[in-house]
Amino acid sequence: MTIVPRQPMEQRSARMGTLARLPVFFALSGRQTLVAGGSAAAAWKVELLLAAGAHVAVYAQEIGEEMQAVIGAALPGTVTWHARGWQPEDFAGAALAVGACENDEDDAARFAAAARAAGAPVNVIDKPDYCDFSFGSIVNRSPLVVGISTDGAAPVFAQAVRAKIEAVLPHGFAAWAAAARFWRGRVKESGLSFAGRRKFWQLFAGLAIANPGRTPAESDLASLMADVDRLGPTAHAGSVTLVGAGPGDPELLTLRAVRALQSADVILFDDLVSGEVLDFARREARKILVGKRGHGPSCRQSDVNDIMVSLARQGRHVVRLKGGDPLIFGRAGEEIAACQQAGIPVEIVPGISAVQGAASRLGVSLTGRGQARRLQLVTGHAANGELPDDIDWQSIADGAATTAIYMPVKTLSAFVTRAVAAGLDAGMPAVAIANATRPSERRVVSTIAALHDDIAQAQLTGPVLVIIGKVLDTALPRRIDECVRAVL
Repeated sequence: MTIVPRQPMEQRSARMGTLARLPVFFALSGRQTLVAGGSAAAAWKVELLLAAGAHVAVYAQEIGEEMQAVIGAALPGTVTWHARGWQPEDFAGAALAVGACENDEDDAARFAAAARAAGAPVNVIDKPDYCDFSFGSIVNRSPLVVGISTDGAAPVFAQAVRAKIEAVLPHGFAAWAAAARFWRGRVKESGLSFAGRRKFWQLFAGLAIANPGRTPAESDLASLMADVDRLGPTAHAGSVTLVGAGPGDPELLTLRAVRALQSADVILFDDLVSGEVLDFARREARKILVGKRGHGPSCRQSDVNDIMVSLARQGRHVVRLKGGDPLIFGRAGEEIAACQQAGIPVEIVPGISAVQGAASRLGVSLTGRGQARRLQLVTGHAANGELPDDIDWQSIADGAATTAIYMPVKTLSAFVTRAVAAGLDAGMPAVAIANATRPSERRVVSTIAALHDDIAQAQLTGPVLVIIGKVLDTALPRRIDECVRAVL
C-alpha cells in the first residue's frame, strides 16, 4: 500500500475563548484615584488602591469606622478625605474612579457617566452594569499577584478558588519574584545570549520552586550565572524534548510535560494530540502539525526529523509532542538518533500510554492476580500497512497474558485468524476503545472472534485500541447476550 506523503503544516494558536472580563493589572504607583463614599465597602477599595501605591481622594459627607481606620493607617499624603459629595470636576486626572452608591441607581448612573466623561475607568461597587472593571479576589505574593473573577456571578466561588490557590502558592514566592525584578536588568546586561538568558530564568524558576521557604540571596544570582557558564555552548543552543501527550484527556498530562509545553518555542505535534492538550502550550509558540495517519496522507519521518533538527539548530526549544507515551510505538528511537547525530540535546518526558488510559476508564487491572502473568503490547500493522509477519503468535495465544493491540482496525480480522489458529480461545473477552479518556470515548465489548464485525457495525472513529484477556471478565459483561456486543 502506498502512503501519500503530506507536508508539515503550521497551525495558528486557537483563538482565545470568550472572556466575561479582560484581566488587566493597573500601574497606580503615585497616580491619583477617586473614591466616592465612606462605607466599609469603600474603605476596602481604598485599602486596595493604597496597597497598589495610588494616591486616593475620598469624597463623602461622613465616613465610617473602617474608613477612618484605613485613612489613619495610611502614609502621610497618600489619602485625602473631602467631607462633601463628589463633583464632576473632581474626576480630572483620576486614573481610576470607584463609587459606593449603595442602593441609589440614579447616583450610580451619574457617577459612572461623570467618570467616563473624564476618561477614568469606573467601578461602582456591587453594580456590574455601571462597571468598566472589577476587582475580583486577590492572592498577594507581590510582585507575583493572582486575580480571580467570576464577573460577579459567584463571588463565594471566587473566594473558594482563591483559598485553593492560597494553599498551594507559598508565601516565599513573593521574595523570589522580587529578586527576579531586581536581577532582571543585571541578567540582561550580563552578555548572555537570548537563549542563555532564557536558560538562566529556567534555572531560576526551578530553584525558586524547590526553595520557596528561604529568601534568595546574592549568592544565588552568582550560582545561577555559574551554572549557565558551566553548560557552555549548550546553554545558547537549541534543544529537543520528546513529550508524551497522553491518550487525550489533558488532565493526564504530567507536570513535567506542562512545563515543557510552556517553555517551548516550537511544538511539532501529531494528529492524535487533542486541542485541549495544546491549550497548555505557550500561546506564542509556533505549532506545526507533523502527524501520520494510518493508511492515509502522512508526513515522512525524515521530514519530521529534518525540521526538528533545523529548528533546534536555530537555538529554538523544540517540543515533539506525541499521543500517549513517546517511547511506545511513537518512532521516538528515530528522532532521538537524529538529534544525537546532529549534536542536539534531547530530553524525554514520558506520558500516560493509551493502554493505561483505557484501562483506567475500564476500571481494569491489566495484570490482575490469577488472571494475567504479563502484559504485552503489539502493533497491528507494519510499515507497509499490512499485518506484521514477525508477531510471536504463541505469545498472543497465551491465555495468561493481557494483550493490547495498537492501530489494529485494518488488520484485526487477519490478526484474529492467526491468533486463533495459534491456540487463542475464540471466546476470549475483548474490548475496542476509541478515543480513550476523551469525552468522545466509545467502547465495543465482545469476544475476540466477533470483535472485528462488531467494530465495523459500531462504526468506531478516531484512534482505536484493542485489549484482549481474562482480566476483562472482572469489569465487563462476559456473555455476549448480556452486552449485546454493543457500544458502551
